[in-house]
Amino acid sequence: MDEKFNMSMRKFLKQVGVTSQQAIEEAMRDRDTSGKTYTAKVVLTVDGLDLTHEVTGKIEGQG
Repeated sequence: MDEKFNMSMRKFLKQVGVTSQQAIEEAMRDRDTSGKTYTAKVVLTVDGLDLTHEVTGKIEGQG
C-alpha cells in the first residue's frame, strides 16, 4: 500500500474515532448512565467496494 493511501485511511479513521466519541459523550452528557452498560454498533460501508463491516462493543456509563 502506498503512502497516499495510508494517509487518507488514517485521516478517515481519526475522523470516525473523534466524531463518534463526541457524539457518544454528547448523548450521555445529561443522563444518569451510572452503573449502566450500553451496546454500541458501527457499520462501515465503502461505496464501490461491496464492503460492509460491523463492529460491536460495550460502553460503560459514567459515574
